[in-house]
Amino acid sequence: MKLIFATGNPGKLREAQEILGNDFELITPAAVGLTEDIPETGATLRDNSLQKAQYIFERTGMDCFADDTGLEVDALGGAPGVETARFAGPGRRSADNIAKLLSVMEGCTERSARFRTSVSLILGGKTYLFDGVMEGEIGLEAYGDGGFGYDPVFVPKGYGVTAAQISEEEKNAISHRGKALRAMASFLKEQ
Repeated sequence: MKLIFATGNPGKLREAQEILGNDFELITPAAVGLTEDIPETGATLRDNSLQKAQYIFERTGMDCFADDTGLEVDALGGAPGVETARFAGPGRRSADNIAKLLSVMEGCTERSARFRTSVSLILGGKTYLFDGVMEGEIGLEAYGDGGFGYDPVFVPKGYGVTAAQISEEEKNAISHRGKALRAMASFLKEQ
């Protein structure tokens, strides 16, 4: 099955393909000629996910899905949330986002956090929603060079290392995006 995945992030694309497996061929919006930035103006992760999927579907008529993922830090009242990718500003640089997060959390003893993913699938013109959560905490320093985004400072619950220090396969088995995409894959296989 061919699906457009509304992302330009090669890390997300690789991760999604590994999770969904060979039954699905994921293509990017750019592969079908959509190269403009897809709007993300929603108030929630689900709003953004749905907005991106609808944007792709309205322009292509093809089956597609989009995700929006946020890091929710309890000590920051759930921030950065929908602003996760732009936490340190519009540049979307992971190193800057991590530096800002560690700076605002300096001296903070409450470090619990979670990654939350909302996936919106449009299949045959109908919309389906899937969610996933990975609980953990924010480390004191960045460690590891695997993964992407905030992985070097996020310690998944039950692990003594960051998400950037575990294998891609292990991360996909426990991750928020992995949970949401596996739920979507199970749904698609039943169709």
